[in-house]
Amino acid sequence: MSKTKVLSIKMSSNVKKCPECGSTKLIYDEQRGESVCSACGLVVEREMIDQGQEWRTGFEDGPKKGRGGAPLSLQKFDKGLTTNIGETSDIYKLGEKRIKKYSRLKKWQERVSTSIERNLRLAMSELRKVANFLNLPNIVKEEASRIYNLVLQRGLVRGRSMESVIAACIYAACRTYNIPRTLDEIAATSDVERKEIGRTYRFITRKLAINITPSNPKDYISRFSSVLHLSPKAQNEALKILKRAELSELTSGRGPAGIAAAALYVAALLNGEKRTQREVADVAGITEVTIRNRYKELLGKLGLEEKLKLKEAEKGSK
Repeated sequence: MSKTKVLSIKMSSNVKKCPECGSTKLIYDEQRGESVCSACGLVVEREMIDQGQEWRTGFEDGPKKGRGGAPLSLQKFDKGLTTNIGETSDIYKLGEKRIKKYSRLKKWQERVSTSIERNLRLAMSELRKVANFLNLPNIVKEEASRIYNLVLQRGLVRGRSMESVIAACIYAACRTYNIPRTLDEIAATSDVERKEIGRTYRFITRKLAINITPSNPKDYISRFSSVLHLSPKAQNEALKILKRAELSELTSGRGPAGIAAAALYVAALLNGEKRTQREVADVAGITEVTIRNRYKELLGKLGLEEKLKLKEAEKGSK
């Protein structure tokens, strides 16, 4: 037997003989689960060791394979570890004698849960609802749930509504993973005022010492252009305008969504895909005044006025 193939071997503790040569010098390979004769190399005994994943076959699904247990998730108040005594729909499957017993067990299971568990049960349900409306990926939901758990454990929820804390956690998770979502979008989904979400977000990031880099206007370009049905050429032109704006320091101190919307508006005009300021403002969740101000800044500082005039002259000649 080649020694290079065996990672961990030891002498077998049970004194056995090789049925082939009668030698008692047996070697046990822990990785393979085999007892091998060192004299002739015969595998004397082999244990059945399954080193693969924990698959199981469900009775209801037939031959379909599934994992041996659901994965842990922070989106559930108990991380998916608690065994619940049925669901509300299960009561209709029981007989009359078992309904009272089921209701009594269900009630006591809810009574023995702590205040933190009850808070998490409601909060995680609200968090999933808001995140689904915003069409966020699962990794952002997990991060928002993790932040909310930290906030709850440190007692930072007191004095604030659960909805505002959840909205702030979702916004922080979006900023962490560079998912472009504005405060206005989260406010419209969670029915919490924009100022309240921003105030809670700043409080949470300060108390938890979460370092979040400022959002980049480029992150909004693809989503805004998709909703406005702009061509890839206009999208690339908007990215070029934003790059020049960063070099001219026009993006510092200004909202990223406003700068991105203004760059798209200018790019659409340059490529003959005219969109109104109202259309762009509605998509970006900002006012027309913001679009006009950023539009004028981009034209003045980047020298795009002449380019726009030439474009309009070409259209007029045609």
